[in-house]
Amino acid sequence: MLTGSIIGDIKYQFRYGNMVVKLIFVNIAVFAFFGLLLLVSFLTQSSTFYNFLLNELQVTASLHSLLYQPWSVFTYMFLHVAVFHILFNMLWLYWFGEIFVLYLGDKKVLPLYIIGGLGGALLYIVSYNLFPVFKPVVEHSYMLGASASIYAIVFAAATLNPDHEIGLILIGNVKIKYVAIVSLLLSVFTIPHDNPGGGIAHLGGALTGYFYIVALRSGFDPFGGIIKLFKRKPAVKVGYKNTDGKVAPLARSKGEQEKVDEILDKIARSGYDSLSKEERDFLFNYSKK
Repeated sequence: MLTGSIIGDIKYQFRYGNMVVKLIFVNIAVFAFFGLLLLVSFLTQSSTFYNFLLNELQVTASLHSLLYQPWSVFTYMFLHVAVFHILFNMLWLYWFGEIFVLYLGDKKVLPLYIIGGLGGALLYIVSYNLFPVFKPVVEHSYMLGASASIYAIVFAAATLNPDHEIGLILIGNVKIKYVAIVSLLLSVFTIPHDNPGGGIAHLGGALTGYFYIVALRSGFDPFGGIIKLFKRKPAVKVGYKNTDGKVAPLARSKGEQEKVDEILDKIARSGYDSLSKEERDFLFNYSKK
């Protein structure tokens, strides 16, 4: 059956796909749920529950309201109600998420997505409570969408390898550093005109992604994990058993340790993104020993 085949494909992708694919599925599932809920509200002419749930999951700029719905700083980043909003967000998440995975692997996507969303929410809340222009609306301002989380991934990818190229329709190949910077500037410049909360959150997400890579290059990983790649390890000792059962040490693996030292020195000089694929693979495999 058609529906069974589609459901089977979704289950397979969600189970075996990378974290970028899983995040896309989660966002689409939440969007579909609210779409169905809106349809029911329209047919029954009762939108009370829809509005209540939406307000509970959106992040609010009001500090007073935030005390009663602190979970909203997490839930808002998975919430969309407009078709084009989720369409463009998921396309950006897929394109730049795959680039991020290419350089840093799959395990860092979800933590960066979440902390990027938190960074966007924090800057949004602080700005609305700090700047006088927002004072008349702060108590009734809400925000939703994955944009801040996605901007964190976009700027992390652009900071990792700014010269990585992607193909744009009618333009051709463009380095992602220009795509990231231009898109952020366009977003920030719209703050005085339209969707100021969104533009501020985009900036917060972008700064989070940028400083995350800066932290990695300095040898500190806020999420843990990659930090172990930057720790120098003692040379590997290998031994064999004598006929009397005692272990006799063999020579240390100096060549392997020297290669690790060279790679770590290269990271210190030029950053993690300067490593070749062979060097990244070697460092990753060495860290598991």
